[in-house]
Amino acid sequence: MSQSVTASGAQWTISRGDQTAVVVEVGGGLRGYRVGDDEVLDGYGESEIAPGAAGQILAPWPNRLRDGSFKFDGEQYQVALDEPSLHNAIHGLVRWLAWHPVEQTDDSITMEHVLHPAPGYPWRLVQRTKYSLAEEGLRVEHTVTNHSDRPAPFGMGTHPYVRVDGVPLAELELCLKARIRLLVDGRLLPIGAARVPGTEWDYSTPRRIGSSSVNAAFGDIARDDDGLADVSITAPDGRGVKVWADSAFPWWQLYTGDALSGDRRRRAIAIEPMTCPPDALRSGRDLIRLEPGVDWKGSWGISTTAAG
Repeated sequence: MSQSVTASGAQWTISRGDQTAVVVEVGGGLRGYRVGDDEVLDGYGESEIAPGAAGQILAPWPNRLRDGSFKFDGEQYQVALDEPSLHNAIHGLVRWLAWHPVEQTDDSITMEHVLHPAPGYPWRLVQRTKYSLAEEGLRVEHTVTNHSDRPAPFGMGTHPYVRVDGVPLAELELCLKARIRLLVDGRLLPIGAARVPGTEWDYSTPRRIGSSSVNAAFGDIARDDDGLADVSITAPDGRGVKVWADSAFPWWQLYTGDALSGDRRRRAIAIEPMTCPPDALRSGRDLIRLEPGVDWKGSWGISTTAAG
């Protein structure tokens, strides 16, 4: 394992066989993941700040929060608006804060951050994320513990942009097995839901992304006998990338990167496991009520398929 210091803080590289992954101090996120000669993530350089939330951990809520305001157990709270153009708070509180390693091996690292009480979110959460490499690919395991004296409202998401190296997004086949899609307003906040089967949003049978623009949350996800769900992209030569998540993550956000700038635009697709939909701190939908002293755990990962 090697370590260096860059614009996003210290960097830790873990490796196993032909796999390497890079984890950063700022946000505890995943800057890169490579298998052989192929870049699996559309990550970012050592001297860059994470663009478009690439590889970040989104907690204690994922996605957008209308007006940065919510009520919990009869009390009203206000967090900072970090998406001012849409008057939203976005992607939680920990993605620009320092995390530090608490366990390390050649092929794994566990990062920790203590979120202390602050105006707008007065709960103390200890968050740990373990990144590990195995024969089947990258595995990410999250544990969050409420160290407050009262229940805390909580949600989590992650933001990997995945790609098949050298293949344009339009040529990839997408497979997503979900039964509902959230409808959003001009601020990208939920205003309703629609059925997916039989519509243009139905990717239960893999089909090319083409010119389709996707930036939507999907729920009512199909799972296998082990409770796992997945979303995959596949190139014409058979190479593919799969993002999987356990039952702790009942939502997917998919984003084809249409609003990203420069050569990042539509170069990859963000496949984001989420514990709750956007604006859950307000709506309460699938919001986790984390009791004092209780752990929440969830895991997800990335695997690849070779050509053929």
